[in-house]
Amino acid sequence: MASVRDLRDRIKSLKNTQQITKAMKQVAAAKIRRAEAVQKQARPYADTLAEMLRDLLQNVRSVDHPFMKPGRAGAPSGVILMTADKGLAGAFNSNLVQTAETFRRAHQDAVFYSVGIKARNAIRRWGKADHATWVLGAPDKIRTAREISERVSADFTNGTIGEIVLISPKLISMMSQKPERRTLVPITGEQSPERSGVLSERSESKGKGAVEFSPSPEFVLSRLIPKYLEFTIYSAMLETDAAFFAAQLVAMSNATDNAGKLIRDLTIVMNNARQAAITKELLEIVAGAEALAG
Repeated sequence: MASVRDLRDRIKSLKNTQQITKAMKQVAAAKIRRAEAVQKQARPYADTLAEMLRDLLQNVRSVDHPFMKPGRAGAPSGVILMTADKGLAGAFNSNLVQTAETFRRAHQDAVFYSVGIKARNAIRRWGKADHATWVLGAPDKIRTAREISERVSADFTNGTIGEIVLISPKLISMMSQKPERRTLVPITGEQSPERSGVLSERSESKGKGAVEFSPSPEFVLSRLIPKYLEFTIYSAMLETDAAFFAAQLVAMSNATDNAGKLIRDLTIVMNNARQAAITKELLEIVAGAEALAG
């Protein structure tokens, strides 16, 4: 049985840990509010972009753009794996990595692009150290999304990869974040912008009226499609941020509660041990006194 001193040291250590987890919980709660605010600011652009894409796809006859055509036959899949830069968020990052690992087993020659330090480390463990990588917490996410879009677009156009697949988290609620796999390119007839993550709930409303595109719908669509890919990646980065902070908030809340339970249990054990030590000393004193009296 542990001594009273050992138990007291463990309780002190747990209290220090509890203070850290409580502080991280408060930080995550503040950051998720900021992440949600950024998502709301980007929503009007997403609505307008989605509405334009929907109108164009309904009115265009044909467009000569690589994204509307199948990739090079036999080319490997290009996978954008998006995770957080840090941990301490439960199984958030490991679930995303596991989804990518399942895809890698089915596509051994897949080319990976990592967004987030945890994704970079996972891909390096797979023996693919030389790959394009970006951090999720970059100050300018728009620029980062543009760089990612330009890199994967160039590889797809050159035939290095045959499709562009995005693996990122989907924020269902504060308590639930699930990995999601989406094929962004090529854009097929069955694939609408809504399924690709561009449309939001408000963009499902009908258009206000007829729209004329100049010089032609085909020309406008050929210029708008790259923006669709760029903003889809940017939107996924914002959602990954929000999902990570939600997962971290839940994880730190559970850790704080568990630390409190352990502190209470160890306090009871320490009090019992201290009481047992006091009782033992009293018995020894009484036994010694009786021995002297005898």
